[in-house]
Amino acid sequence: MLKKIAITMGDPAGIGPEIIAKAFSNPEVRKACLPIIIGSYNILEEAFRVSGQVFRINVVTSAEQAETSTVGMNLIEAGTLSGFERNRPTAEGGKAAVDCIEKAVDLALRKEVDAVVTAPISKEALKMSGYPWPGHTEMIAEMCGTRDYAMMLSGSPLRVILVTIHTALKNVSGLIRKESVLRTIRLAKKACDMLGLSDPKIAVAGLNPHAGESGIFGTEEIEEIVPAVEDAKKEGLPVSGPYPPDTIFHKAYRGEVDIIVCMYHDQGLIPLKMICFDTGVNVTVGLPIIRTSPDHGTAYDIAWKGLARPSSMIEAIRLASQLRT
Repeated sequence: MLKKIAITMGDPAGIGPEIIAKAFSNPEVRKACLPIIIGSYNILEEAFRVSGQVFRINVVTSAEQAETSTVGMNLIEAGTLSGFERNRPTAEGGKAAVDCIEKAVDLALRKEVDAVVTAPISKEALKMSGYPWPGHTEMIAEMCGTRDYAMMLSGSPLRVILVTIHTALKNVSGLIRKESVLRTIRLAKKACDMLGLSDPKIAVAGLNPHAGESGIFGTEEIEEIVPAVEDAKKEGLPVSGPYPPDTIFHKAYRGEVDIIVCMYHDQGLIPLKMICFDTGVNVTVGLPIIRTSPDHGTAYDIAWKGLARPSSMIEAIRLASQLRT
């Protein structure tokens, strides 16, 4: 039986509705799962028109009513806007995006859908709407009542999982603690289990150049990261490191490592986006539900012009259909 996957429309002013429409034109998407869009009828209808796609929109009120079809798109209405501004963040757009996410997460928590795929939202629009979250990851974790979670980014052949997520670089050193590194190593093993890897290899990146060079370039490795790795080994976790950040990604690229525990956002995302900018997928690990997302933003500058590429959305849907809880 095909898995039911709720796909949120994202910020209506951005490329989310468009990449959803284009993803539906890929027959592999409909073979992989039974997609159910969570969003506004008017916005999705316009997105299909702009994208040059022809699909019948099947409005349903529950996931149970969703139909398998090669010409129809199942839609549960949420985040409805009669009119909306395009190509820029607005409070209305931020609220509509959150309404869709809340509906999708609720469906997943009630086991009415098997996974959630979220189209891009705007952190600025969230702030304009009065919401406190810095992004999708923190928002969905709170909705799920989850405290231990991490952002994993996947793009063949790299997978990275982050100790710190959305924070200023000047704050990172103070957030690197043995407990947070150990927690992320454990979540890295959970990510490998979700992916069905039977003999995973987890590598930990250092924070400083040369992984601190025995304390010459910083002591975070000696004081926090190494103790976390040692404790993880005692728990039987398949982990090694810390490795110099300028070499470990090459090892992963060559297939010697399955996932890298990275100390901060850009440490992991710069190499990953360098090699798979159009196909990277964001996975929130540690939730009671499966959640994936394209690894890109709202791209306001090209939205609603028929230019957005759906590659990352297609991969996010495909991965969501494969992951295990």
